[in-house]
Amino acid sequence: MSVGGPRPIERTIFFTDAVVAIAMTLLILPLLEAVSEAAREGLDAAGFLREHQGQLGAFALSFFIVALFWRGHDRMFTRLALIDSALFWLNALWMLGIVWLPVATAMVGSLATDPLQLGLYIGTMLFTSLVMTVLHLLLLRRPGLMMAGERHHRGEVAASLATSLLFAVALTLALLVPGVDYWSLLVLLLSFPLELLIQRLMG
Repeated sequence: MSVGGPRPIERTIFFTDAVVAIAMTLLILPLLEAVSEAAREGLDAAGFLREHQGQLGAFALSFFIVALFWRGHDRMFTRLALIDSALFWLNALWMLGIVWLPVATAMVGSLATDPLQLGLYIGTMLFTSLVMTVLHLLLLRRPGLMMAGERHHRGEVAASLATSLLFAVALTLALLVPGVDYWSLLVLLLSFPLELLIQRLMG
């Protein structure tokens, strides 16, 4: 194997899984600090839940989103045998989105909601999803990286592209429509019909 050429992917998978696990764990840290603050203020459990419902909602949503991102990544990478330079750096960009999300999540419910916060939070999800879409497109063009007997399908590209488009719509609605804020993420419920439409357009 030439220097800088394709190499076994196992170490990359192990490292990426560890990064995702750490990021998911970091999501809970602001709530642990909030519990300590609530104890100093003399709040009971109901008071804590009431005072920090924004943070709790952001934690649950971000945990679910990261889990979905990781599920898609796992299904993609466990079918690969090799990784090349382009795939390595795209995977690094994907991890960048994952590790930044806990920071953006910590802002939600802790700071006043403003356009920058919305952009950082939903924009991080959009960025991560777009990188995943590029990864899918790359694997369509480089079947030699797949395990023997495996192939990448256009349906996987359609699913990732649908998610990216809906994150873009959510971000646009959040920034342009007053009062929508994070409720704009409900457009993700349209992912399946949009995926079917994209598959039809792709033939």
